[in-house]
Amino acid sequence: MTQLRDYQQKTINDLYEWFDAGNVGNPCIVMPTGSGKSHIVAALCKDALQSWPETQILMLTHVKELIEQNAEKLRQHWPNAPLGIYSAGMRQKHLGEPITFAGIQSISKKSDKVGHVDLVIIDECHLVNHKQTGQYRTFLEDLVRINPALRVIGLTATPFRLGHGYITDQPAMFSALLTPVSIEELVYKKFLAPLRSKHTKETLDVSGVRKRGGEFIESELQAAVDTSPKNTAVVDEVIEWAGDRKAWLFFCAGVKHAQGVANVLREKGITAACVTGETPKKEREQILADFKSGALQALTNANVLTTGFDYPDIDLIAMLRPTMSPGLYMQMAGRGMRPKSHTDHCMVLDFAGVVATHGPITAVKP
Repeated sequence: MTQLRDYQQKTINDLYEWFDAGNVGNPCIVMPTGSGKSHIVAALCKDALQSWPETQILMLTHVKELIEQNAEKLRQHWPNAPLGIYSAGMRQKHLGEPITFAGIQSISKKSDKVGHVDLVIIDECHLVNHKQTGQYRTFLEDLVRINPALRVIGLTATPFRLGHGYITDQPAMFSALLTPVSIEELVYKKFLAPLRSKHTKETLDVSGVRKRGGEFIESELQAAVDTSPKNTAVVDEVIEWAGDRKAWLFFCAGVKHAQGVANVLREKGITAACVTGETPKKEREQILADFKSGALQALTNANVLTTGFDYPDIDLIAMLRPTMSPGLYMQMAGRGMRPKSHTDHCMVLDFAGVVATHGPITAVKP
Protein backbone atom coordinates (compact mmCIF):
# COMPACT_ATOMS: atom_id res chain seq x y z
CA MET A 1 0.00 0.00 0.00
CA THR A 2 1.24 3.49 -0.87
CA GLN A 3 1.12 6.29 1.70
CA LEU A 4 0.31 9.84 0.65
CA ARG A 5 2.78 12.61 1.34
CA ASP A 6 1.53 15.32 3.72
CA TYR A 7 0.80 17.83 0.94
CA GLN A 8 -1.01 15.19 -1.12
CA GLN A 9 -3.32 14.44 1.81
CA LYS A 10 -3.75 18.19 2.34
CA THR A 11 -4.84 18.47 -1.30
CA ILE A 12 -7.67 15.98 -0.74
CA ASN A 13 -8.64 17.67 2.54
CA ASP A 14 -8.74 21.08 0.81
CA LEU A 15 -10.94 19.62 -1.92
CA TYR A 16 -13.44 18.16 0.55
CA GLU A 17 -13.50 21.45 2.49
CA TRP A 18 -14.29 23.29 -0.75
CA PHE A 19 -17.25 20.99 -1.44
CA ASP A 20 -18.38 21.02 2.22
CA ALA A 21 -18.49 24.83 2.12
CA GLY A 22 -21.36 24.52 -0.37
CA ASN A 23 -19.47 25.80 -3.39
CA VAL A 24 -21.15 25.13 -6.70
CA GLY A 25 -19.33 24.46 -9.93
CA ASN A 26 -16.17 22.52 -10.66
CA PRO A 27 -12.84 22.99 -8.88
CA CYS A 28 -9.39 22.70 -10.46
CA ILE A 29 -6.48 21.45 -8.36
CA VAL A 30 -3.21 23.14 -9.33
CA MET A 31 -0.22 20.90 -8.57
CA PRO A 32 3.36 21.42 -9.78
CA THR A 33 4.76 18.98 -12.34
CA GLY A 34 6.34 16.08 -10.47
CA SER A 35 4.25 16.49 -7.31
CA GLY A 36 2.39 13.22 -7.83
CA LYS A 37 -1.03 14.13 -9.24
CA SER A 38 -1.64 10.46 -10.08
CA HIS A 39 -1.32 9.54 -6.37
CA ILE A 40 -3.95 12.15 -5.53
CA VAL A 41 -6.26 10.79 -8.24
CA ALA A 42 -5.79 7.26 -6.87
CA ALA A 43 -6.51 8.25 -3.27
CA LEU A 44 -9.52 10.31 -4.35
CA CYS A 45 -11.02 7.42 -6.33
CA LYS A 46 -10.47 4.97 -3.47
CA ASP A 47 -11.87 7.29 -0.81
CA ALA A 48 -14.91 8.28 -2.87
CA LEU A 49 -15.85 4.70 -3.69
CA GLN A 50 -15.26 3.36 -0.19
CA SER A 51 -17.24 6.23 1.37
CA TRP A 52 -20.05 6.15 -1.22
CA PRO A 53 -20.08 2.64 -2.80
CA GLU A 54 -22.63 3.57 -5.50
CA THR A 55 -20.35 6.27 -6.97
CA GLN A 56 -19.51 6.06 -10.68
CA ILE A 57 -16.16 7.71 -11.46
CA LEU A 58 -14.70 8.57 -14.87
CA MET A 59 -11.04 9.65 -15.15
CA LEU A 60 -10.24 11.41 -18.44
CA THR A 61 -7.01 12.46 -20.10
CA HIS A 62 -5.61 12.92 -23.61
CA VAL A 63 -2.64 10.53 -23.93
CA LYS A 64 -2.37 6.84 -23.18
CA GLU A 65 0.85 7.31 -21.18
CA LEU A 66 -1.12 9.29 -18.57
CA ILE A 67 -3.88 6.67 -18.51
CA GLU A 68 -1.23 4.00 -17.87
CA GLN A 69 0.46 6.05 -15.12
CA ASN A 70 -2.80 6.89 -13.37
CA ALA A 71 -4.08 3.29 -13.54
CA GLU A 72 -0.77 1.96 -12.20
CA LYS A 73 -0.86 4.36 -9.23
CA LEU A 74 -4.45 3.41 -8.43
CA ARG A 75 -3.45 -0.25 -8.29
CA GLN A 76 -0.55 0.66 -5.97
CA HIS A 77 -2.97 2.36 -3.58
CA TRP A 78 -5.75 -0.15 -4.05
CA PRO A 79 -4.65 -3.48 -5.60
CA ASN A 80 -8.22 -4.76 -6.03
CA ALA A 81 -9.71 -1.51 -7.36
CA PRO A 82 -12.77 -2.10 -9.59
CA LEU A 83 -11.12 -0.44 -12.57
CA GLY A 84 -11.83 -0.52 -16.29
CA ILE A 85 -9.77 1.14 -19.05
CA TYR A 86 -11.27 2.58 -22.22
CA SER A 87 -8.49 3.53 -24.64
CA ALA A 88 -7.98 2.62 -28.27
CA GLY A 89 -4.24 3.28 -27.87
CA MET A 90 -4.06 0.68 -25.09
CA ARG A 91 -6.33 -1.72 -26.98
CA GLN A 92 -8.74 -1.90 -24.05
CA LYS A 93 -12.37 -0.87 -24.14
CA HIS A 94 -13.94 -1.91 -20.84
CA LEU A 95 -17.01 -0.16 -19.46
CA GLY A 96 -19.17 -1.16 -16.52
CA GLU A 97 -16.76 -0.90 -13.58
CA PRO A 98 -17.32 1.77 -10.88
CA ILE A 99 -14.05 3.44 -11.98
CA THR A 100 -13.17 3.96 -15.66
CA PHE A 101 -9.92 5.52 -16.87
CA ALA A 102 -10.38 6.70 -20.45
CA GLY A 103 -8.81 8.60 -23.30
CA ILE A 104 -11.02 11.49 -24.42
CA GLN A 105 -10.46 10.70 -28.12
CA SER A 106 -11.67 7.13 -27.61
CA ILE A 107 -14.70 7.82 -25.43
CA SER A 108 -15.94 11.25 -26.55
CA LYS A 109 -18.78 9.87 -28.71
CA LYS A 110 -19.75 7.06 -26.30
CA SER A 111 -21.75 8.97 -23.67
CA ASP A 112 -24.78 6.73 -24.26
CA LYS A 113 -22.68 3.65 -23.44
CA VAL A 114 -21.02 5.33 -20.46
CA GLY A 115 -24.35 6.37 -18.95
CA HIS A 116 -24.67 7.75 -15.40
CA VAL A 117 -21.46 9.25 -13.97
CA ASP A 118 -21.22 11.02 -10.58
CA LEU A 119 -17.66 12.30 -10.72
CA VAL A 120 -15.36 13.12 -13.64
CA ILE A 121 -11.66 13.74 -12.95
CA ILE A 122 -9.66 15.35 -15.78
CA ASP A 123 -5.86 15.19 -15.82
CA GLU A 124 -4.13 18.01 -17.77
CA CYS A 125 -7.44 19.85 -17.62
CA HIS A 126 -5.99 23.03 -19.15
CA LEU A 127 -6.77 21.29 -22.46
CA VAL A 128 -10.52 21.64 -21.83
CA ASN A 129 -11.81 24.40 -24.11
CA HIS A 130 -12.87 27.73 -22.61
CA LYS A 131 -15.94 27.76 -24.81
CA GLN A 132 -18.61 25.10 -25.10
CA THR A 133 -16.87 23.33 -27.96
CA GLY A 134 -14.35 20.55 -28.43
CA GLN A 135 -14.35 16.91 -27.38
CA TYR A 136 -14.23 17.47 -23.61
CA ARG A 137 -17.00 20.07 -23.44
CA THR A 138 -19.33 18.22 -25.82
CA PHE A 139 -18.86 14.90 -24.03
CA LEU A 140 -19.35 16.44 -20.58
CA GLU A 141 -22.53 18.20 -21.73
CA ASP A 142 -23.87 14.80 -22.79
CA LEU A 143 -23.01 13.33 -19.37
CA VAL A 144 -24.66 16.25 -17.55
CA ARG A 145 -27.86 15.59 -19.51
CA ILE A 146 -27.79 12.03 -18.13
CA ASN A 147 -26.91 13.17 -14.59
CA PRO A 148 -27.46 16.91 -13.89
CA ALA A 149 -25.70 16.49 -10.49
CA LEU A 150 -22.40 15.47 -12.13
CA ARG A 151 -19.32 17.18 -10.68
CA VAL A 152 -15.98 17.64 -12.43
CA ILE A 153 -12.56 17.94 -10.76
CA GLY A 154 -9.62 19.11 -12.86
CA LEU A 155 -5.90 18.69 -12.24
CA THR A 156 -3.13 20.66 -13.92
CA ALA A 157 0.26 22.22 -13.31
CA THR A 158 -0.60 25.06 -15.72
CA PRO A 159 -4.01 26.63 -15.00
CA PHE A 160 -4.15 28.88 -18.05
CA ARG A 161 -4.77 28.73 -21.79
CA LEU A 162 -2.92 30.80 -24.36
CA GLY A 163 -4.99 33.81 -25.36
CA HIS A 164 -7.64 33.21 -22.67
CA GLY A 165 -6.02 33.73 -19.26
CA TYR A 166 -6.85 31.47 -16.33
CA ILE A 167 -8.96 28.37 -16.97
CA THR A 168 -11.51 29.74 -14.49
CA ASP A 169 -12.16 32.86 -16.59
CA GLN A 170 -15.73 32.58 -17.86
CA PRO A 171 -17.26 30.95 -19.83
CA ALA A 172 -14.81 28.28 -18.68
CA MET A 173 -16.03 25.06 -17.09
CA PHE A 174 -13.92 25.42 -13.94
CA SER A 175 -15.00 27.79 -11.21
CA ALA A 176 -12.17 27.77 -8.66
CA LEU A 177 -8.43 27.11 -8.43
CA LEU A 178 -7.20 25.16 -5.39
CA THR A 179 -3.43 25.57 -4.85
CA PRO A 180 -2.50 23.39 -1.87
CA VAL A 181 1.28 23.47 -2.37
CA SER A 182 3.88 25.62 -4.16
CA ILE A 183 6.96 24.72 -6.20
CA GLU A 184 9.10 26.52 -3.60
CA GLU A 185 7.76 24.35 -0.77
CA LEU A 186 8.33 21.14 -2.72
CA VAL A 187 11.88 22.18 -3.64
CA TYR A 188 12.58 23.12 0.00
CA LYS A 189 11.32 19.72 1.18
CA LYS A 190 13.37 18.04 -1.58
CA PHE A 191 10.30 16.55 -3.28
CA LEU A 192 11.36 18.50 -6.39
CA ALA A 193 14.76 19.46 -7.75
CA PRO A 194 15.51 23.12 -8.49
CA LEU A 195 16.22 24.42 -11.98
CA ARG A 196 19.34 26.50 -12.65
CA SER A 197 18.95 28.63 -15.76
CA LYS A 198 22.03 29.81 -17.63
CA HIS A 199 22.41 32.75 -20.01
CA THR A 200 23.66 31.34 -23.29
CA LYS A 201 25.93 33.04 -25.80
CA GLU A 202 23.82 31.76 -28.68
CA THR A 203 20.22 32.96 -28.97
CA LEU A 204 17.44 32.18 -31.41
CA ASP A 205 16.17 35.26 -33.25
CA VAL A 206 12.39 35.25 -33.77
CA SER A 207 12.02 38.95 -34.54
CA GLY A 208 10.52 38.30 -37.99
CA VAL A 209 8.26 35.40 -36.99
CA ARG A 210 4.53 36.17 -37.08
CA LYS A 211 2.01 34.95 -34.52
CA ARG A 212 -1.39 33.31 -34.89
CA GLY A 213 -3.73 32.83 -31.93
CA GLY A 214 -1.09 34.38 -29.68
CA GLU A 215 1.60 31.79 -30.57
CA PHE A 216 4.40 31.77 -33.13
CA ILE A 217 3.39 30.24 -36.48
CA GLU A 218 5.25 26.93 -36.36
CA SER A 219 6.39 26.80 -39.99
CA GLU A 220 7.85 30.32 -39.76
CA LEU A 221 9.35 29.63 -36.33
CA GLN A 222 11.10 26.50 -37.56
CA ALA A 223 12.41 28.26 -40.67
CA ALA A 224 13.85 31.04 -38.48
CA VAL A 225 15.65 28.87 -35.93
CA ASP A 226 16.54 25.71 -37.89
CA THR A 227 19.72 26.58 -39.74
CA SER A 228 22.81 24.41 -39.95
CA PRO A 229 25.23 27.03 -38.55
CA LYS A 230 22.86 27.84 -35.66
CA ASN A 231 22.27 24.17 -34.81
CA THR A 232 26.01 23.54 -34.77
CA ALA A 233 26.71 26.58 -32.60
CA VAL A 234 23.94 25.63 -30.14
CA VAL A 235 25.16 22.03 -29.83
CA ASP A 236 28.75 23.19 -29.33
CA GLU A 237 27.62 25.43 -26.48
CA VAL A 238 25.52 22.68 -24.89
CA ILE A 239 28.53 20.36 -24.91
CA GLU A 240 30.62 23.16 -23.38
CA TRP A 241 28.14 23.67 -20.51
CA ALA A 242 27.22 20.02 -19.98
CA GLY A 243 30.39 18.64 -18.40
CA ASP A 244 29.59 15.21 -16.99
CA ARG A 245 25.80 15.60 -17.11
CA LYS A 246 24.25 12.36 -18.30
CA ALA A 247 20.72 12.95 -19.61
CA TRP A 248 20.12 15.89 -21.96
CA LEU A 249 16.64 16.76 -23.25
CA PHE A 250 16.20 19.19 -26.17
CA PHE A 251 12.90 20.94 -26.95
CA CYS A 252 12.91 21.92 -30.63
CA ALA A 253 10.69 24.08 -32.82
CA GLY A 254 9.51 21.35 -35.21
CA VAL A 255 10.23 17.92 -36.66
CA LYS A 256 12.99 19.00 -39.07
CA HIS A 257 14.60 21.09 -36.34
CA ALA A 258 14.60 18.15 -33.91
CA GLN A 259 16.07 15.85 -36.55
CA GLY A 260 18.72 18.40 -37.49
CA VAL A 261 19.84 18.96 -33.89
CA ALA A 262 20.03 15.19 -33.29
CA ASN A 263 22.21 14.82 -36.41
CA VAL A 264 24.61 17.50 -35.17
CA LEU A 265 24.81 15.86 -31.74
CA ARG A 266 25.75 12.54 -33.35
CA GLU A 267 28.35 14.26 -35.55
CA LYS A 268 29.92 15.62 -32.35
CA GLY A 269 30.14 12.13 -30.84
CA ILE A 270 27.09 12.35 -28.55
CA THR A 271 24.75 9.34 -28.53
CA ALA A 272 21.44 10.96 -29.51
CA ALA A 273 18.03 10.19 -30.95
CA CYS A 274 14.99 12.19 -32.06
CA VAL A 275 11.35 11.64 -31.06
CA THR A 276 8.47 13.30 -32.94
CA GLY A 277 4.80 12.63 -33.46
CA GLU A 278 5.79 10.69 -36.58
CA THR A 279 8.04 8.25 -34.70
CA PRO A 280 6.48 4.73 -34.79
CA LYS A 281 5.25 3.52 -31.39
CA LYS A 282 7.72 0.65 -30.93
CA GLU A 283 10.65 2.74 -32.09
CA ARG A 284 9.66 5.55 -29.74
CA GLU A 285 9.38 3.16 -26.78
CA GLN A 286 12.84 1.76 -27.57
CA ILE A 287 14.36 5.25 -27.82
CA LEU A 288 12.87 6.30 -24.47
CA ALA A 289 14.07 3.05 -22.85
CA ASP A 290 17.59 3.63 -24.24
CA PHE A 291 17.57 7.20 -22.91
CA LYS A 292 16.52 6.04 -19.45
CA SER A 293 19.12 3.26 -19.41
CA GLY A 294 21.93 5.65 -20.39
CA ALA A 295 22.50 4.08 -23.81
CA LEU A 296 21.49 7.49 -25.23
CA GLN A 297 22.87 10.66 -23.68
CA ALA A 298 20.67 13.14 -25.56
CA LEU A 299 17.11 13.21 -26.80
CA THR A 300 15.63 15.82 -29.14
CA ASN A 301 11.89 16.16 -29.60
CA ALA A 302 9.20 18.25 -31.25
CA ASN A 303 5.96 18.66 -29.26
CA VAL A 304 5.81 15.14 -27.80
CA LEU A 305 7.70 14.97 -24.50
CA THR A 306 5.99 17.85 -22.72
CA THR A 307 3.43 15.67 -20.87
CA GLY A 308 3.30 12.01 -19.92
CA PHE A 309 7.09 11.56 -20.07
CA ASP A 310 8.87 11.15 -16.76
CA TYR A 311 12.55 10.42 -16.31
CA PRO A 312 13.79 11.90 -13.02
CA ASP A 313 17.51 11.88 -13.91
CA ILE A 314 17.22 14.46 -16.70
CA ASP A 315 19.93 16.90 -15.62
CA LEU A 316 20.11 19.24 -18.63
CA ILE A 317 17.28 20.82 -20.60
CA ALA A 318 18.06 22.80 -23.74
CA MET A 319 15.25 25.16 -24.73
CA LEU A 320 15.32 25.60 -28.52
CA ARG A 321 11.57 26.18 -28.79
CA PRO A 322 10.55 29.85 -28.44
CA THR A 323 6.96 30.05 -27.22
CA MET A 324 4.47 32.66 -26.07
CA SER A 325 2.61 29.95 -24.09
CA PRO A 326 3.34 30.06 -20.35
CA GLY A 327 1.83 26.60 -20.04
CA LEU A 328 4.14 25.07 -22.64
CA TYR A 329 7.14 26.73 -20.98
CA MET A 330 6.18 25.25 -17.59
CA GLN A 331 5.57 21.80 -19.08
CA MET A 332 9.00 21.83 -20.76
CA ALA A 333 10.84 23.06 -17.68
CA GLY A 334 8.93 20.66 -15.45
CA ARG A 335 10.59 17.67 -17.13
CA GLY A 336 13.72 18.52 -15.17
CA MET A 337 12.22 19.00 -11.72
CA ARG A 338 12.03 15.46 -10.39
CA PRO A 339 14.62 14.56 -7.72
CA LYS A 340 17.67 12.88 -9.23
CA SER A 341 19.85 9.96 -8.23
CA HIS A 342 23.13 11.73 -9.00
CA THR A 343 22.76 15.51 -8.64
CA ASP A 344 20.65 18.07 -6.77
CA HIS A 345 19.43 20.22 -9.70
CA CYS A 346 18.76 20.43 -13.43
CA MET A 347 20.54 22.92 -15.67
CA VAL A 348 18.36 24.85 -18.14
CA LEU A 349 20.08 26.35 -21.19
CA ASP A 350 17.59 28.87 -22.54
CA PHE A 351 18.56 29.56 -26.15
CA ALA A 352 14.90 30.40 -26.89
CA GLY A 353 14.46 33.25 -24.40
CA VAL A 354 11.50 31.59 -22.68
CA VAL A 355 12.69 32.39 -19.15
CA ALA A 356 13.14 36.03 -20.17
CA THR A 357 9.64 36.01 -21.71
CA HIS A 358 7.76 34.31 -18.88
CA GLY A 359 9.94 34.72 -15.79
CA PRO A 360 11.11 32.05 -13.35
CA ILE A 361 8.94 28.94 -13.19
CA THR A 362 7.76 29.91 -9.69
CA ALA A 363 6.21 33.19 -10.90
CA VAL A 364 4.54 32.40 -14.24
CA LYS A 365 1.28 34.23 -15.00
CA PRO A 366 -0.98 33.98 -18.07
